[in-house]
Amino acid sequence: MEKTGKDLIYGLNDRPPIREALFAALQHLLAVFAAIITPPLIISSALRFDLETTGFLVSMSLFVSGIATFIQCHRFGPFGTGLLCIQGTSFSFICPIIGAGMLGMVNGKMDVSLRLSYIFGGCLVASVVEMLISRLLPYTRKIITPLVSGIVVTLIGLCLIKAGISSCGGGQAAIDDGTFGSMKYLGLAFLVLLTIVFFNRLNNQYLRMGSIVIGLIVGCRWPISLV
Repeated sequence: MEKTGKDLIYGLNDRPPIREALFAALQHLLAVFAAIITPPLIISSALRFDLETTGFLVSMSLFVSGIATFIQCHRFGPFGTGLLCIQGTSFSFICPIIGAGMLGMVNGKMDVSLRLSYIFGGCLVASVVEMLISRLLPYTRKIITPLVSGIVVTLIGLCLIKAGISSCGGGQAAIDDGTFGSMKYLGLAFLVLLTIVFFNRLNNQYLRMGSIVIGLIVGCRWPISLV
């Protein structure tokens, strides 16, 4: 069947030319980078961490993501799949992590070290539980049907609506200075979304492949004070 401009550019087993592969890889790198640093930024904003602590969380997220991706790709014994599968931070655990960080209060004041100890301690314990449960997944396929997994993914998306709306409205900084939800933030969010959708629907394969990068560039370069 002949492909139209709105079909997939490449199929599952197609091998794109090196030039197009590098272009798509750059776009994915930028998209992955944004996805990895966003959860620690959201957590730091919610817990009101200072700039130094925020930078530490972002750096550790990138560092651990690189190590985990390396292990996943090369497969060391029972660890890893041997596939190019980026391991990054997950939006699924933002709310529990923020809840754990909220426990780090001493005499009604924030204790950064205590908050970080609760966050890292919870992640360490939860990671072991998750690894153990992963060994049982092959035996639960009759229980975890596509319907169940679809509902779980939907619930995760619904939980992230608050974070998405907060980012579109300007984030914690806008809440602090009283400009949350102003048109300069909402307009910028709408502009980026519209840009991605617009270029994704064009017939030019390069513009379609680069729709996310173009949206990121527009969002970074647009003078927010003029929105």
